[in-house]
Amino acid sequence: MPPVGNPFVGQADEVKSAPILAARVLLGLVFFGFGVNGLLHLLPLPSGDGAAEAFIHGLTASRYFFPLLFVTYLLTGAALLTGRFVPLALTVLAPIIVNIIAIHLFLPSSGGEVFLTLLVAALEIFLAWFYRATFRPLLRARYEFAPAEVQMTGEHDDQEQAFRNAQIS
Repeated sequence: MPPVGNPFVGQADEVKSAPILAARVLLGLVFFGFGVNGLLHLLPLPSGDGAAEAFIHGLTASRYFFPLLFVTYLLTGAALLTGRFVPLALTVLAPIIVNIIAIHLFLPSSGGEVFLTLLVAALEIFLAWFYRATFRPLLRARYEFAPAEVQMTGEHDDQEQAFRNAQIS
């Protein structure tokens, strides 16, 4: 049973760990901030040159990509900031972060963009390692399904139980 008053139910260690809290909040701020900025256009997004410009133009022409991306940033950033659904947020962000890394590896980028990319990747890996137990079931090659136990209620309990016993044997 989790400690009483713990806002991170089932994650008592996180409250005691300043590096985990700092990493989660910092990663949350980055994605929440980029999500708000992308949706509200508070600050202009950097424009690329050459191949980067063509790539961004292609994504913009699709008309759905950036709104979907910025809403995803906003929701995952909020999840990280609030400490709710953190493993889900990390799972959703993982392929996005891999794509951000690939973009900055293969297209010209500024030093600041590369630094932020490496920081985001390091925070994601650090948090994924902390939450690794929640990812173990996702990495099983096979999963054994067990029938759920059903509590019998109502007037047809005997008939339902007899039917289940016939199915089992």
